[in-house]
Amino acid sequence: MTTLANRRIVVLGGGASAERDISLASGRAVLTALRICGHHVVWLDPHESKLTEFAWEPRDVAFNALHGEFGEDGGVQRILESLGVPLTGCDSVAAELTFSKSACKERFRHARVPTPESVVIHQSDDAERIEWLARNIGFPLVVKPDRQGSSLGVSIVQSAEELPAALTECFHFGKHGLLESFVDGTEWTVGILPHRTLPPVRIETPRSFYDFEAKYSDSHTRYEFAEELPPRVLRHLEYVAAQAAESVGIQELSRVDLRLDRHLEPWVLEINAVPGLTDHSLIPKAARKVGLSLGELCEQALNRAIERVPLLHRSAA
Repeated sequence: MTTLANRRIVVLGGGASAERDISLASGRAVLTALRICGHHVVWLDPHESKLTEFAWEPRDVAFNALHGEFGEDGGVQRILESLGVPLTGCDSVAAELTFSKSACKERFRHARVPTPESVVIHQSDDAERIEWLARNIGFPLVVKPDRQGSSLGVSIVQSAEELPAALTECFHFGKHGLLESFVDGTEWTVGILPHRTLPPVRIETPRSFYDFEAKYSDSHTRYEFAEELPPRVLRHLEYVAAQAAESVGIQELSRVDLRLDRHLEPWVLEINAVPGLTDHSLIPKAARKVGLSLGELCEQALNRAIERVPLLHRSAA
């Protein structure tokens, strides 16, 4: 019998971050999928109701579909950990770590996970200094916020003349950003589940890169599985993705974004601790490839949460 029997599932969606609309879509998809599976599911939007004032029940388990700040940076994780409520995804420590791209990269380097060269910048930095740093990395390069998801604020910069506009866009989403070496190659993502990886997915877009529009609204974005890759390359891609997740303490449902360079060597860009679950998202597509419906995928994540967090300080009545 599933450990979800006789439990109420509380789907957390919406929130107040810049990714609210995507979170609403993910949360509604999860809500529908779990109800189709026959579960008792309720909705909770932390932007409309405080988590600490919600009428939690002893056998509740929460599904985190909150993207961006609060949902992915350790905020919601810390609150539910204090309440003893099992929550899908990683714990607050790993969430806070993975939400900072620069902190994540430090872990990657320590674990010898291949990741593009980068340097942290601040909005107070002198423009000449930032240009000097950019020239040291070399053009083209990527400018991105340190703490943001869904490719918000990300630009590919071909020359120094394009830097000012890219920096303005980057610092709109936070005081810290990264200049990162651009990896010329193909874009891939690998879903992470406990003790396994999902099939790698190749992303093709007519846009300059896999930006916010390509992820969520561009019908020309294409997703292909890795059948054309040599088996050795495929195994290495999956291994590097799993190594990246392990290096930051994640074993739960998550997504690792990578690029394969012209020599078919993988480079880890970042980890998404709360991956999208909309009809345009990558994790559900990869799960279907191995015969898992969205509902079954969500059940696995919920069961994992229950295993990690027993009913702390509360009766199981």
